[in-house]
Amino acid sequence: FFSSRRRHTRLLTVTGVQTCALPISRAAVSGVAGDAAPGLARRLACMFYEAMVLFAVAFLGTWVFQFAAGVARIEGWRLHVLQLFLLLVFATYFLWCWLRGGQTLPMKTWRIRVVAKDGHGRLTPRMALLRFCFALVLVPTLVGILWSRVDRDGQFLHDRLAGTLLVPAPSP
Repeated sequence: FFSSRRRHTRLLTVTGVQTCALPISRAAVSGVAGDAAPGLARRLACMFYEAMVLFAVAFLGTWVFQFAAGVARIEGWRLHVLQLFLLLVFATYFLWCWLRGGQTLPMKTWRIRVVAKDGHGRLTPRMALLRFCFALVLVPTLVGILWSRVDRDGQFLHDRLAGTLLVPAPSP
């Protein structure tokens, strides 16, 4: 009664008997998430899972490159070409996932979605590419992650710069 906002509740029933009423957010009622990011621990766990997926992608990409190059040992200029090739493979992976549904496999697991800041719609290819490039520089230096501690919405710096948001994804 202290707030002018109407409080929404969901009734929890066990074997047909109402047991309690749980408060739920406006986002759950309206189906639109706010600008607040998922918790930092959840996003860091997602990033750790993403690192494991990227290790597998890099392993497979290196194997394909090594097979195509026809050499067992990659040295000199071939090493730089391999690095560029892996960068393109990573960019393809992220852009394909973000543009198709806003989620990579780890993001689906941790129920996190990347959306456009304006209207919470799908990302444009430009936004996705900007997000990838900014994250490529800011995540390894930890600047983007530390930024989330002072950001008003808790967003990473690369999301703020690219015009994207990380929002909680609805449960399936």
